[in-house]
Amino acid sequence: MTTDQSVLNHIEKLVAEEEHLYARGQPAQADLERLRKIETELDRAWDLLRQRRARREFGQDPADAQIRPAGIVRHYRDE
Repeated sequence: MTTDQSVLNHIEKLVAEEEHLYARGQPAQADLERLRKIETELDRAWDLLRQRRARREFGQDPADAQIRPAGIVRHYRDE
């Protein structure tokens, strides 16, 4: 079962990994690819958390929030 706290924990783990990769200095190609994946995962996790909070705010069940495809979430940033 997904909770706000489990989503936040996932975000914290991703941020820690991201910081670790940047702390190494100049990232290698594999690190750059992983950083792009982390960025996408973070976007999707934040989106899920926002959905859960909005559903709760409007009297809906936050458990009905769905993680959206990366292409949809990434498109939000381009607007």
